[in-house]
Amino acid sequence: MKNLLKTWHGPRPPQSSPPGDDAAHRAQHRLAVFEDIERGHAGWFWATDAAGRLTYISPAACERFGLDAEALVGLPFTSLFETDPENPGERSDRPLQFLLGAHARIADVTVRLIPDRCAPGSRTGWWALSGQPKIDAAKPGSAKQETGVAFHGYRGSARDITAEYERRIEDSRLAEFDSLTGLANRHRITRRFDQVLAAFKGTMRPATLMMLDLDRFKQVNDTLGHPAGDELLRQVAQRLTRVVGSAGEIGRLGGDEFQILLADQEDRGKLGELADKIIGVVSQPYMIDDNHVVIGVSIGMAIAPFDGAEREDIVRAADLALYAAKHGGRGQFRFYSSDLKDEKEERRLLEEALREAIASVDSGPDSWDEPQLAMVYQPVVRTDDHTVVGFEALMRWEHPTRGNIPPSVFIPVAEDTGMILQLGAWALRQAARDATAWPHPLRIAVNVSAVQFAHPDFPGIVADMLDATGLDPERLELELTESVFMGDGEVTDAAFKALKSLGVRLALDDFGTGYSSLSYLRAAPFDKLKVDRSFVDSCTLSDQNSAKIIAAIIGLADALGMETTVEGVEAFDQRDVVCAKGARFIQGFLYSPPLEQTVVLERMAGGQLRIPPEGPQRHRPERRSVYRRIGVIHEDHRYEALLRNLSATGARIEGLVGVPVGTSLVLDLGAGQLAVVTVSRSEDATIGVEFETPLVSDGAGGLVTRYRASPYALAAAARMVSSSAPQFLEVEVRRRA
Repeated sequence: MKNLLKTWHGPRPPQSSPPGDDAAHRAQHRLAVFEDIERGHAGWFWATDAAGRLTYISPAACERFGLDAEALVGLPFTSLFETDPENPGERSDRPLQFLLGAHARIADVTVRLIPDRCAPGSRTGWWALSGQPKIDAAKPGSAKQETGVAFHGYRGSARDITAEYERRIEDSRLAEFDSLTGLANRHRITRRFDQVLAAFKGTMRPATLMMLDLDRFKQVNDTLGHPAGDELLRQVAQRLTRVVGSAGEIGRLGGDEFQILLADQEDRGKLGELADKIIGVVSQPYMIDDNHVVIGVSIGMAIAPFDGAEREDIVRAADLALYAAKHGGRGQFRFYSSDLKDEKEERRLLEEALREAIASVDSGPDSWDEPQLAMVYQPVVRTDDHTVVGFEALMRWEHPTRGNIPPSVFIPVAEDTGMILQLGAWALRQAARDATAWPHPLRIAVNVSAVQFAHPDFPGIVADMLDATGLDPERLELELTESVFMGDGEVTDAAFKALKSLGVRLALDDFGTGYSSLSYLRAAPFDKLKVDRSFVDSCTLSDQNSAKIIAAIIGLADALGMETTVEGVEAFDQRDVVCAKGARFIQGFLYSPPLEQTVVLERMAGGQLRIPPEGPQRHRPERRSVYRRIGVIHEDHRYEALLRNLSATGARIEGLVGVPVGTSLVLDLGAGQLAVVTVSRSEDATIGVEFETPLVSDGAGGLVTRYRASPYALAAAARMVSSSAPQFLEVEVRRRA
């Protein structure tokens, strides 16, 4: 064998290496690869111990924190990062802390460096973390022996995805947010509404949807161009954001339509206050390319689950309420009610009826048709001697079958359809004819619509009317509102100049309810300011500033050499307040309601040009005459009764006999409206009640309860024994109020 080995010329067998040399070489090679990766910023590595404390982090990763490894090692790993706080519904996985606590595999979990853990000036960014738990068999006698495994911590990697993440967020923003205003778009607001309804159904929690539509926006687009319209929409969005804040999510559906989603809100008092605030703020003037722009907004509201349980139902209900608000006078809000289902058909019928009414007065005295329209006149009285100094002309429409239709209903219809031009011209002629029969110098004040005023022929129409009637121009007073300034500034100035050249007087009506009246006073030649009745209604309340506002308006008018008329005075306590603030002219029911021309002439013939005040000593909230069947719940009985009048604080009910004063009742006003009341007066079959919680405005002159019993509560009451259902409902309404 020895010789054979000597003569062997083939390949020599490999020399054996010391045990472990190959493994060490591979480990060194692997470490070099890791270091190359770290130096190239292609990725970083990290490790934790079993307690979740950081034991290793790549130097390049430390640079992102702006700290040395010594400052980071030993810290709880989860204290360095946070999952996406701005888009919690869009995380790629469950929160990091949960995964680490479960010893689960981590795969590309998106996290952000917590700014407080970074050195000042360091740029925080977004990382994708991956990692594997290090688990092996437990040693005998260890705490983990019973499970057969031992957990030693995590070994993982990370990569910077800041640019990728921000690009994805921007793409998502473009897909879900309106590029013009930055508000949520239709897709996002719809998805959010679905999420809210789905989450709240099980807990029976409410959610409100507001539908908003800008008034007179089209006119801005048509007169100033689409770029000006876009800038206006941006400014509207900013104002909505300031008003709503974090209380709700605002979306732009397109054009001049917006939505506001309010979760956990059903108080119609607070919703009405928010809607009023939105209307006021949006209606403030805008400066667009050096142009003074005034618009308005109408709002419709529906509340889940009272007005529907599904999104489609709530959207349809809010849209109907919006339609009612727009065609009820604009600049209003409306809550949905079942009465609105035929609103569009009602609008069409009202337009047809108005055309017939105008035709009835234009056809002349020989027509077979009885005139439906008439002018009545409310005196304006000097406060120091109660002498009548003039009258305001007010239009009345008495429909043959519908009865009295108030101007707040038909004037917006006339403006939308253009019938206001014909209607307004008739009102001017009729008022002037009637005023010529009055003794000089009694004045006649006639309201002028902004649509009338904007018509280029309006000054000529006034001039022709003065020539035809022979009325002294000084006796004609045209009452305008701030909306006349929303049109072309040059056209407006020319109209003012032409009217003043005729010698007529100009009055600014509803003064104090807008936001830019001072600039109007500087620009327009007004002779009078009229203080709106909304300030008079609350001027006797100690917690209101209305009395101070009245004093400020009167002082301003005096300083500018203008007269002031305070309208809507109905009680002596109101008169005392406004007179103490300097009012010299008053108009209101305390002196006289509007009078027909025949009554005015009779009083003048009798020398009755002085009207002493006559009315209640104290102003009470307005009571509306109604005729409505309601339910009255007392203990274990329910009664049917008739609601005859209604105010925010009380009501008169007929049909119940012998109800003691002080009795507590629950009124079922319909549509889930339950109100706890106390009997304050009882006589025969009539009782007067006071509401425990005052009613609130529905935005259209009506009154509603703040809260409603949900369909779920009503269903629960129906399932209960009849004797306990009334008590259940009373507890429910007290709890919600």
